[in-house]
Amino acid sequence: MAWRFKASKYKNAAPIVPKAEACVREICVGSYQTYGNNIAASAAFMAFNWEHSGASVAVLPLDDCGRKSKTMPLLHGHTDTVTDLKFSPFHDGLLATASQDCLVKIWHIPEKGLEQSLSDPEAVFSHKQRRVETVGFHPTADGLMYSTAAGCVALFDIAAQKEIFSNNEHPEVIQSASWREDGTVLATSCKDKCVRIFDPRAEGSPIQMLAESHQSIKDSRVVWLGNQSRILTTGFDAARLRQVIIRDIRNFNTPEKTLELDCSTGILMPLFDPDTNMLFLAGKGDTTINYLEITDKDPYLIEGLRHTGEQTKGACLVPKRALKVMEAEVNRVLQLTSNMVIPIMYQVPRKTYRDFHADLYPETTGYKTELIASEWLVGTNQPVPKMNLDPAKREHGDEPIIPRLGPKPFSSNTGDVSFDKVFAVPVAPGSHENISSVGQENCSETPTQGAKPDLIVEIEIKKNHEREPNVAGNGNGNGNGNGVQKSLTTSERRKSSADDDESSDKIFEQNSESSENSTEGEDRTDADLRRFSAVRSSIAERRRVYESRSKSQVDEKAQSPVPLRRESSKVEPLKPSGNSNVIPSAGIDSKRISVPEGKLLEEHRRGNGAAGLKKSATEAAFSAASTKRTSTVFGKVSKFRHLKGTPGHKSTHIENLRNLSRQIPGECNGFHANHERVAVPLSGPGGKIAIFELSRPGRLPDGVIPSLVNGSNIMDFQWDPFDAQRLAVACDDGIVKLWRIDEGGLSEPTNAPQGELTAHLDKIYFIRFHPLAADVLLTASYDMTIKLWNLRTMQEMCTLTGHTDQIFDFAWSPCGKLGASVCKDGKIRVYNPRKSETPIREGNGPVGTRGARITWALEGHYIVCTGFDKVSERQISVYNAQKLTAPLNTASLDVSPSILIPYYDEDSSTLFVTGKGDSTIYCYEITDEEPYICPLSHHRCSSLHQGLSFLTKNHCDVASVEFSKAYRLTNTTIEPLSFTVPRIKSELFQDDLFPPTRITWSATLSADDWFGCNDKAAAKVSLKPEGMDTLSSIQQVSAAVKKPDHSQFASKSDYESNKQQEIQKSVSARMEYTTKLEQDEMEGVDENEWQE
Repeated sequence: MAWRFKASKYKNAAPIVPKAEACVREICVGSYQTYGNNIAASAAFMAFNWEHSGASVAVLPLDDCGRKSKTMPLLHGHTDTVTDLKFSPFHDGLLATASQDCLVKIWHIPEKGLEQSLSDPEAVFSHKQRRVETVGFHPTADGLMYSTAAGCVALFDIAAQKEIFSNNEHPEVIQSASWREDGTVLATSCKDKCVRIFDPRAEGSPIQMLAESHQSIKDSRVVWLGNQSRILTTGFDAARLRQVIIRDIRNFNTPEKTLELDCSTGILMPLFDPDTNMLFLAGKGDTTINYLEITDKDPYLIEGLRHTGEQTKGACLVPKRALKVMEAEVNRVLQLTSNMVIPIMYQVPRKTYRDFHADLYPETTGYKTELIASEWLVGTNQPVPKMNLDPAKREHGDEPIIPRLGPKPFSSNTGDVSFDKVFAVPVAPGSHENISSVGQENCSETPTQGAKPDLIVEIEIKKNHEREPNVAGNGNGNGNGNGVQKSLTTSERRKSSADDDESSDKIFEQNSESSENSTEGEDRTDADLRRFSAVRSSIAERRRVYESRSKSQVDEKAQSPVPLRRESSKVEPLKPSGNSNVIPSAGIDSKRISVPEGKLLEEHRRGNGAAGLKKSATEAAFSAASTKRTSTVFGKVSKFRHLKGTPGHKSTHIENLRNLSRQIPGECNGFHANHERVAVPLSGPGGKIAIFELSRPGRLPDGVIPSLVNGSNIMDFQWDPFDAQRLAVACDDGIVKLWRIDEGGLSEPTNAPQGELTAHLDKIYFIRFHPLAADVLLTASYDMTIKLWNLRTMQEMCTLTGHTDQIFDFAWSPCGKLGASVCKDGKIRVYNPRKSETPIREGNGPVGTRGARITWALEGHYIVCTGFDKVSERQISVYNAQKLTAPLNTASLDVSPSILIPYYDEDSSTLFVTGKGDSTIYCYEITDEEPYICPLSHHRCSSLHQGLSFLTKNHCDVASVEFSKAYRLTNTTIEPLSFTVPRIKSELFQDDLFPPTRITWSATLSADDWFGCNDKAAAKVSLKPEGMDTLSSIQQVSAAVKKPDHSQFASKSDYESNKQQEIQKSVSARMEYTTKLEQDEMEGVDENEWQE
């Protein structure tokens, strides 16, 4: 049979994605502009970049799973983004990290993993003010590491802690490097579009071969195909198509195979397994991972099954000795996403998995070598011994392969540096207990990781080289391990401050007193109550009780309980003790009430339906503690988490819009509405703005649309917040035109504004009205100044300076005293315009240069900024208004060119963000505690929109629980959009959702008063309609569940016993009663027969 018709053993290898519970979840990963894969794995651990800056590294056991806390131990060793990281092939606990801070650091991971954050590496190597791009280990020589920075290739002897080779002959940045499996030569791909074969030990120039590679200047990658004489590169061709090229070094200038894929922009990361010739191509930003098999004859690349899933941030292969060979797992890809690490198993289908399939597992490269760096440098080549993956051919059979966890700490006091002394490793014990201790929070599966103990070199270790054992934390470091800390929501905090007499901050708390054990004298009802007090130790039970209580509104004042704050992941789970009914006391705030046990039991049964209590309190508490991680404690629960966006009926739409302008600058929102009319820019010359009356919905007639003709290109426009008939329009000639719309709207085009303000000599970026003072207008110009105007006198009042680049946005604080701006130079500035022309505070903002928006939140204590990161991924950042040094938290959304435009509803603390051309309105709650940005239910529209404009609070239909109302501009329509909260008793005024709101639709003070520093706070008004009862005023008529009285049950028990005796007497009087049994008269066998 011809070879091309012979099916490969790995042809049908299928990707198997585990359930979410078996993945590492709730991690924080950003988008990094690096040449590395952002994740690496050994047979014992996985390591990946952490947080959006990427300066820290998370290290977890290889088979770890579950949710991860932001307080988990990390490697804090770099001051800038970690560009690449690799594990040693001979020590599973030896990790090398390279960073943009020009340093390469060596880390030793303890056998049990990271129990506390590390900031002191074992060794540090510097590239002298050059950003390090890649790092890795030599495949055959132990302790030999390479790294690249700019056009330099450097080799380091880790044991001696010195650089042993350096070469700068690459003219551009080296983007990727890969060793041949025998460790003789190195292949590099460079930004100059060339690929090179590099021999550090060669006499003369180390560059042995050079060939032109991918013709695009974008990133490329290279990988050596095992021990073959071929290399594979990935990149882009001149037409920006993604490309794969295979070259044979015996004919280096001519590609052996060229394969064009697609026009995606994601950089292809090649992951190659030399044992099976399986190649995985994972593109950064892609949702697919391609599997191809490489052959030594045409067609060279045979495509296999493609995996489609989450968006990829990074990927790596797991070492072969960590695979589940008894499940026919031939490879495992760790896929790094924005919030998960997904282990994708590639399994070959077989009829049975009871036997070891030797044909799938050829001997693989081992983990032990006798070659060291100094020997390799002088010309010694020695292959790494192979190892068999068959459990039956191992000394310990089916026992897990013991990981070899790496070097002892480097000693700077030792005169002669011996590699054997530095890397002396004790023989790893071969017990299951020690293996499971590597990750106590791992899944139930037995890990198969590390190295066989019979192949580990036993080296006698001197005491002065031994590492002291790490002391594990006691788990109580957070100080909150005894309870759940409570906090108020924004709406409840506002209501409590507005009305001190009727407090709305009732807290659902645990009983801090210890419960006594049940005795025989207690009745069943009392025992149930006693037992249920221990169920509150279970997070799941507390959550069900909490949710049922918040929905049922059975409190005396019908107040919803305050959401609970997420517990730290360091809290130790509950453990069985002598008194299982004792409840740990919780930290108590100043305002707190206790829920009676009877009411708690009633609510628990109501929340669980007919199922009731299925297990005793002790069993529930202990099972929850043993099966759930402490990081799964539920976090903040928002009353607006189930908000619903509903478009208005078609009869309320304005249809047949035409000639919408697509040339509006990015600083302009492009659409503004008030409660009477909307303004929409039109395309064409003259700077036209169409005005449509909301009172006249329907289809617009064909023909000329009545509009405002400005005569110059429109830069920005905005309605006066206190006058629905006045519109301000900024033009590119530096003039602001003030238009007044007559009652009934426009009947024909007009070019006669009510007034003109020559604000700047250059173009205007945007204009902003003051939120409290009438006739106060702010303008920002291309001359990088911001001016404040009194429109009553048409005079300039003050000028703000300090910007060094394009001004993206400006926002007034709710009090109207301060203002914040975001600039293209990556800075956020806070101004007090009436006291200083320069900023009073300054901090770092979004690093992207596409655009940004800014707004205030939580009564002016926080600032929310939307923008882009380095790779144009849209993000939302929250800052403390008093400390702008770094964001408190950053949430990433997606990669899109449109700027996120925010709208903040201060009463509900809800942030709505969307962009031009989007179809989704993202909703978040901004809080004053971690994580500061809480996602709510996002609203997905049926079509793309070009703009979104919200109305003031007094135009919401609160009777229908509408807490926000907006108008949405599409390509052809203007649609109303209502945001409501589902409530059962919607006939009542939901005063927990609608606190007294600030009056922002009428002026609080005049322009003269504001410029004269005569500040005045905005008045507040209740939105409660007349004749509508409030939810908190309705008292639920329910019988109080009291604790049973022992005396009542005792009297009832006496009555029942007397009644039973009377029945027995009446029965005995009518029939013969005897206590003798039939077997009493039977004779049994002798006693001695029982002894035989």
